Amino acid sequence: MVEHLTKATFLEKVFNFEQNQEWKFEGTIPCIIDFYADWCGPCKMVAPVLEELALEYAGKINIYKIDTEAEQELAGAFGIRSIPSMLFVPLNEQPQMSVGALPKDSLKQAIGEVLLKEAK
Repeated sequence: MVEHLTKATFLEKVFNFEQNQEWKFEGTIPCIIDFYADWCGPCKMVAPVLEELALEYAGKINIYKIDTEAEQELAGAFGIRSIPSMLFVPLNEQPQMSVGALPKDSLKQAIGEVLLKEAK
């Protein structure tokens, strides 16, 4: 299941930027964070793909969504200028941002290479 985050749940599950200057991931498994808005056409195209991936990778990665309209502070904290933007957050490395609607194949490749570090 894709989970929608508010600032409070983001601070708890992903990164508490109010307490930490340096990146410190709060989660226990890697995640993807989809920054979106309800009015965004490409965001709507990506949404069902993310739902499929959430089922496919259940227990291996979490998939979160952040509504940039409702959570403007979070969008600002990550410098979100265009949507969809996706933040790929591995367990022990710096997160990587991807901008634009990625097809399922590209998302799976990024999950394998960035989040799960599968051999190529």
